[in-house]
Amino acid sequence: QVQLVESGGGLVQPGGSLRLSCAASGFSFSTSVMRWYRQAPGKEREWVATISSTDSSTDYANSVKSRFTISRDNPKRTVYLQMNNLKPEDTAVYYCAAGAPWGNDYWGQGTQVTVSS
Repeated sequence: QVQLVESGGGLVQPGGSLRLSCAASGFSFSTSVMRWYRQAPGKEREWVATISSTDSSTDYANSVKSRFTISRDNPKRTVYLQMNNLKPEDTAVYYCAAGAPWGNDYWGQGTQVTVSS
């Protein structure tokens, strides 16, 4: 059974930090491209970051570049999203996804991140 379980969301003040985790099971994690997405209220889901399966190269949306860091721990089958200098516009449900370079096969259920004073 394939599972992607996100955790680490919560309420944080502007300028604060959170680290999201996504624990994977039921598929070949080490050979999967892993991605984070987010969906704010009333908006479409948007891509946030990608980490490759081969050399752990990374890519980021312009809106989070230099503030967010995606990483992976293959033995732990977990992908992380370190989020620093959070802004109110980062408020969203954050989802992890697993798949291939051309698309995603599996999605998690999401974790809420709220940035507010």
